Amino acid sequence: MWRPTSILLITALVLIAAAVVWWNWSVFSEIGAGMPAIGWVALIFGVILALGIGGGLMFLVFYSSRHGYDDAVSGANERHTGDPPGGQP
Repeated sequence: MWRPTSILLITALVLIAAAVVWWNWSVFSEIGAGMPAIGWVALIFGVILALGIGGGLMFLVFYSSRHGYDDAVSGANERHTGDPPGGQP
C-alpha cells in the first residue's frame, strides 16, 4: 500500500517535471526556436535510458543487500579492524 508521504513526493516530482516541460516549451516557442523530431527522439531515448540505468542500479543494490552479497565485505572489515559487528564491543 502506498504511504501518504510517497504519494505526496511522487505528486510533487511529477508537478515539477510538468512545470519544467511547460516552461521549456513556452520559452522556445516565444523565441521561435524549435527542436527537430530527431531531437525529441534523442531526448526521450536519453531519459528512458537514464531512468533504466538508475533503476537497474538501485535494483542491484537492494538485491545484493537482501541476498547476503554484502556480508562478505563487512566480514572482511571485521577481520582487519578487530571490531565486532555493529561497532559495539
